[in-house]
Amino acid sequence: MAIFRADSRKYSSWLFIAIGFGLVTFIVAFIATSTMTHAKNTAMNHKPITNNAVIDKALVNKVFVDKSARTLQLLSDDKVIKSYHIALGGNPVGHKQQQGDQRTPVGSYTLDYKNEKSGYYRSIHISYPNAADKARAKSRGVSAGGDIMIHGQKNGFGALGLLNQQRDWTEGCIAVTNDEMDEIMAAIKVGTPIEIVE
Repeated sequence: MAIFRADSRKYSSWLFIAIGFGLVTFIVAFIATSTMTHAKNTAMNHKPITNNAVIDKALVNKVFVDKSARTLQLLSDDKVIKSYHIALGGNPVGHKQQQGDQRTPVGSYTLDYKNEKSGYYRSIHISYPNAADKARAKSRGVSAGGDIMIHGQKNGFGALGLLNQQRDWTEGCIAVTNDEMDEIMAAIKVGTPIEIVE
């Protein structure tokens, strides 16, 4: 009888391990499938995933980013049309000084091109560095850096967007969820000004 109980406990442990492994495998497969399906659907038609009829790309004539509040706002004649929670770089306080400092620049720039083949889910380039940024970096003997974007999640990790957005994780870019990036891409025209404040 004692032998039977010992074997039962041994098999019970293995059963719990097998169930746990199966559950983890199912969750990982579900996240991967969801991410790939969303990316495939978006790549086919790039229609914004939104029911918010207020957003209209003809109306948005400025983007306003408040780094300390972690918000990006789409504006129409200084009226907020839509606001988004953002994530920044790992060292977000202060104006960007040089390449690799993990800061987002502060000042007035332009959203000068869109990139559909980004390493992150869709992106819009911010016109940093401007002439003053380049001169400041040159006087310090460093590179001003560049490639500052508004973008979605790292490719393949879209399903984790809401979790990722709870922390600052970029290299100095402005990050939103993938669904939010669809809205922003549809709403903003190339040439739209962006103001970034501390």
